[in-house]
Amino acid sequence: MGVLFSPGKLLLTSEYVVLDGALALAVPTKWGQELHFTQTLDSKHLVHWEAYHQESLWLCCTINYLNWEVIETNDIKASSFVVKVLKLVQQYSARVLKGTDSYHLKTTLQFPADYGLGSSSTLLNNLANWAAIDPYRLNEEALGGSGYDIAVAQEKKPLLYQNRESERVVLIKDLDFAFKNELLFIHLNRKQNSREGIKLYRDKPISVNLVSEFTNITKSVLGAQTLKAFCDLMQRHENLLSAHLGLNTAKQLYFSDAPVFVKSLGAWGGDFVMSCKFEGYQSYFQSKGFNTIFEWSDIIG
Repeated sequence: MGVLFSPGKLLLTSEYVVLDGALALAVPTKWGQELHFTQTLDSKHLVHWEAYHQESLWLCCTINYLNWEVIETNDIKASSFVVKVLKLVQQYSARVLKGTDSYHLKTTLQFPADYGLGSSSTLLNNLANWAAIDPYRLNEEALGGSGYDIAVAQEKKPLLYQNRESERVVLIKDLDFAFKNELLFIHLNRKQNSREGIKLYRDKPISVNLVSEFTNITKSVLGAQTLKAFCDLMQRHENLLSAHLGLNTAKQLYFSDAPVFVKSLGAWGGDFVMSCKFEGYQSYFQSKGFNTIFEWSDIIG
C-alpha cells in the first residue's frame, strides 16, 4: 500500500484575474487530502473506490476499467465523475489501469467539503502523482481553471503563480509576514461554485491594464512591511474586483460596520474571507452568524 498527500489552498490575490495572466499569491493549508492505493495481482481489472470526508464514508463504488461499467455505487453522479477522471488517467498513464490487475483507491479529505480549500485539486494531484502523469493536464481536461491550485498541491509551499501565453510560472516564496498573527480567515457558511463564478467573470471583458493592476497589487503585497499597508492593498484589490464584476463585496453584504478590511478568497459569494483582528472581533463575527474563525497559524501550512 502507498499513500500520497496534497495540501489544500487559499488564493490570497488575483482571484478570477489569474485566469487572464495576473500574478497570484497562493498558500497551502495544513489540511489536505490523502490517497491510499493498493494494487492486486488478479485478472478482474476492477477499481474499488472509497472516498471519506473527515473519516466518514460518503462514496463507495466498484468500476470495471476495461468497459467502464459502474458495477455498484451509492452515488451515481459522483461515480460518473470518478469514471471521467480515471478514463483520463488511463489515457495518459503508462503504468496504471493498463493490465488485468485490480486497484483499491481510498481518498480521505481532511477538511469539510464546503470549505472550498481544494477537494478536487487535491484529488486530481494525488491521482496524477500515483499515475505518473502531468497534473496540470489532468486538471485542465477534468475541470479546467487556472491551475494555481494544482501548483500549490504539487509544491506544498506558498507561491506566486502566473499563466503566460507560452509558459506557466511557479515561484516558491518564503512568506513570513511580520503581522501574520493579526490575520483572520472566516468561513461564510456556504461553498461557492467556482465554475459559476468563472462564467460570471468570463461574461465581462477585461483589459490588459486591469490585469496589470492585480499583478502590481500582488507584488506590493509581497513587500508589505506593516499590517496597515497589507490591509490597504487588500481593500484596493476588493474594490477593483467589485467594480469589474459588478458585485457587492463580502464586507458590503455581511460586515458593513466592520472597522477593518474584509476580502473574499476565491470565488465570490462563499468559502472563506480574510480579515484582521480588532477589539471584540470574535463576538462581532459570531453576532453576524459566522462562528468558524481561524488565525493564520490554525490554517496555513
